[in-house]
Formats: sequence, C-alpha cells, structure tokens
Amino acid sequence: MTDVIDQANASELPPVSRKSPRRVSWILALVVISVGLCAGAAYYWSNIETVFATSSAHEPVPITGLSPEDREALLQIRSGQQKASDEIAELNRNIGAQQTDLKRMADQIEALTAKIESLQKLPVPAPTPPVPSPPAAHSALKPAKRVVQPSKPEGPISIGGAPLIPERGTDQR
Repeated sequence: MTDVIDQANASELPPVSRKSPRRVSWILALVVISVGLCAGAAYYWSNIETVFATSSAHEPVPITGLSPEDREALLQIRSGQQKASDEIAELNRNIGAQQTDLKRMADQIEALTAKIESLQKLPVPAPTPPVPSPPAAHSALKPAKRVVQPSKPEGPISIGGAPLIPERGTDQR
C-alpha cells in the first residue's frame, strides 16, 4: 500500500491529474447540466413572446369543480398573467421606439461627421496681401519735416581743393 502512495508522490504529473475518475465524472456531469440549462434559458428567453401568446390562447380550466380558495387563486394567477403580458407588450413597444430614436440619432451623427470631415478637407485660401492705400491721403496727415541747413563757416574756405592762403594781419603760430 505504501508503495502505491510513494509511486503517486514520485510521479511527475500535477496533483490535479491524480484525482479519482469518479470526481472527474461528477464535474463533467455538472458542466453538461449547466450547459443544458443555459441553452434552455436562452431558447425560452428568445421565444418568450410565443410562450406567453400560446399560454393565453389555451382554454381556461373549468372553475366549477374547484374549491372557492382554488378559484380565487386561479383568478389571481390569470390576472397576474394578463398584467405581465400587458407589461411585456408595453416594454416591447418602448424598446422599439428607443431603437427607432437610436437609429435616427446615429444617422444624424453620421451626417454631422461627414460634414465635419468635408470642412476639414477644404483647402485653406491663401491670405490676400493688404490693399495699399493711396499715398496722397497719408501725406496730408503727416507734418512736413524741417530741413536743417548747416551754418556758414567763418574764415577761409577752400574751393575745389585749392590750398588756403593765410590772410594778412593774422598771427601764425
């Protein structure tokens, strides 16, 4: 007996694979059952309108052979079914209206996006140079500049680069 345990411990297989086959079969059975329940729920949910439509189409159970408590309970169940059916129909109408509104808004967003893209693709016009104004209008507004003439020099002036001759009567130093 200890040899089997030692062999299992020495095995390179992970501990999960050493579980008994009976445990694996239970897990497999639970997985199959849960998948089946999910598939059934999905089928029921997708065909819920037909289920309620066919359940209300059945002929009512004769009430005469039932006790008064059973009759009252049956009437309450029927009224609850009718109320639930009416609420489901109202919800379906609301969902349809919301889907219509959503489609309309999606179309508007698509149109606005197309307009924005077309505006972004337009070429930018080159800036036009400013129009020069006539110079006559500006000259009348500006004050005239005074021309400053140099003062006349005193003393001898050389004309044409000729040497200057000192005047008589001045001291030369």
